[in-house]
Amino acid sequence: MVGNKRTKGKTSVLYLVTTLVMLLMTFPFVYLVLHSFAAWDQVDRKIIPTTFSLRSWTWLFGGSATSADVPWIGAFVNTTIVATIATFLMMIFALMVGYALAKIEFKGKKFVNSFILFQMFFPAIILLIPQFLMVTKVGLLDSYAGMIIPTAISLWAIFMYTNFFKAIPDALIEAAKLDGATEMQVLFKVVLPMSKSITTVIFLFLFTDRWTNLLWDMIVSKSDATVTLNVLISQMFGPYGTYPGPMYAASVLLTLPLIILFLIFSKRFQDGMQFTLK
Repeated sequence: MVGNKRTKGKTSVLYLVTTLVMLLMTFPFVYLVLHSFAAWDQVDRKIIPTTFSLRSWTWLFGGSATSADVPWIGAFVNTTIVATIATFLMMIFALMVGYALAKIEFKGKKFVNSFILFQMFFPAIILLIPQFLMVTKVGLLDSYAGMIIPTAISLWAIFMYTNFFKAIPDALIEAAKLDGATEMQVLFKVVLPMSKSITTVIFLFLFTDRWTNLLWDMIVSKSDATVTLNVLISQMFGPYGTYPGPMYAASVLLTLPLIILFLIFSKRFQDGMQFTLK
């Protein structure tokens, strides 16, 4: 009886701590959403607003003369284009390189593996100046290509795919080759369907990282034609600091796609995370 009471007590404490941590983690986003719909006279003046309005959202989408020249919709479209294409390129490149490192024997394989691991320890910020100079010299400054190409390779994704593919039995791959499958057919028709969970994890991390990228986009984007949403938000906090409601609405607009993606792929994400934690 005493042991059962202690176990129940520990479980109750664990649930309480978990609930508190969850509330602390979700409160900033809840605050963001509530104040994006709050009446302007209550924004940042009450923790939980009592009066709600769509004024912040209508202002954001051009419902005011002061916001008419701010390209919020264009910035959202730019962010979607850049993040989608960059993530696709990172996924395809990581998929093929990871498969080659895991299942194909070639000279210099150990060196390539060691080089990737070595590069992963370098802070990405030290490459900013060389990348900027290269983008400038080839004329890709202030363009989608300039924002996408330098971020089209993820060493982390290659590392994750390589380790996952090593766990796939070679017998399956050899059987597919005996049936006449090429390496590319083996990769996309045999290996990839078995890698849905880890692919989901890699996709969500890469897309989130690219979607929220601020520094590189701020360096490359020089006009409204290429500005991304996170860059625009950072620029608008200065001149539009007196409009906190629309800034909250813009932040919700930036965050919402990521939450929707996670909710869609949550099951596969959890399955993939179980592999990464092994």
